[in-house]
Amino acid sequence: MLIYGGSFNPPHLGHVDALRCAVDALRPDRALVIPAGMPPHKELAQGSPGPADRLTLCRLAFSAVEGAEVSDLELRRDGKSYTVETLRALQKEYPEADFIFLVGTDMLLSLEKWYEFREIFSLCDLAALPRNEGDLPAMRQVEKHLLDTYGEKISLIEKAPLPMNSTSLRSDLPLRGGRDRLSEGVYEEIIRRRYYFAKPDLAWLREKAYAYLKPRRIPHVKGCEETAVALARRWGEDEGEAAEAAILHDITKKLSYAEQLQLCGKYSIELDEAERADEKLLHARTGACFARDLFGVSDAVFSAIDCHTTGKPGMTTLDKIIYLADYTEPNRSFPGLERVRELCTEDLDLAMIEALQLSEKEILSRGTSPHPRGAETLKWLRTKES
Repeated sequence: MLIYGGSFNPPHLGHVDALRCAVDALRPDRALVIPAGMPPHKELAQGSPGPADRLTLCRLAFSAVEGAEVSDLELRRDGKSYTVETLRALQKEYPEADFIFLVGTDMLLSLEKWYEFREIFSLCDLAALPRNEGDLPAMRQVEKHLLDTYGEKISLIEKAPLPMNSTSLRSDLPLRGGRDRLSEGVYEEIIRRRYYFAKPDLAWLREKAYAYLKPRRIPHVKGCEETAVALARRWGEDEGEAAEAAILHDITKKLSYAEQLQLCGKYSIELDEAERADEKLLHARTGACFARDLFGVSDAVFSAIDCHTTGKPGMTTLDKIIYLADYTEPNRSFPGLERVRELCTEDLDLAMIEALQLSEKEILSRGTSPHPRGAETLKWLRTKES
């Protein structure tokens, strides 16, 4: 049985490739992946998921290796996780099994510093895999040292897996990077839960969001994103947050009234009488919750999506940017729009007042009543201006 342990924080494609290389070279009857609960040699990085969540990530990652199993053995154990204790527990659980413990370059080079490392040799055979090109000379020196000093042999696997490490990956995730080093399932879960303070790659987010839209709505969403990013740059807001909100603002737009109500029930959204009477208003409410559920959006992005149809008193700068980007994006054309576009770069509050007034007139011309929140927002904005 091949044993592959580590922090897997997060489990990336290099980890998966390492296991695949070892399985191909050693041909074990089983491969058991054991994520560490509390590694003895390092603290888990800030923003790391808890034990149960890392177990989920590992199961998503290593499902790509045929026959691989992920065990919660160490995650169930309190305190620091020592390899020798894990091997003792495995020996009790599988008394007839022969174990091969897989290590990487760094673990091999520090082997003699491990807790009760001599006993490890009696509990398993060791196999070592280089983490990077150029590691083999140092690994061969350790191989010779272990044989000469302790009479212990190791199986040296000479094929280097994909060169990547978790530390740089964790640094890149908050910068909207790292997608190329993770399986799709792992990346989706990291973004959904925003582990490691991750922010989504915007190209990936577009691909995911557009799949929920009718094709004819995609140009509008693209125009909204372009306008929102420009306005965020003009008014000193986070351009990435503005892009996220714009990309996701209409994500439930194509749903029927019945489907919208179903989502309201799922997310415990309380609707007022006006919202129940006008299904066009519902996609903002459901879209915000859907975006948070699938993509873990921040409170700021949630708010901007939630109020992009009616506005609300106390709107943040990002709220106003998304409302106005939706209203003024390049694909729109109607009387009075150019004046709103001009005001967007001069005074957001005045742009909001102008847009809300035009919107109110348009709604009344259709013989319907504007949502009261629009009037409340206008009153709030005018009070600010006075």
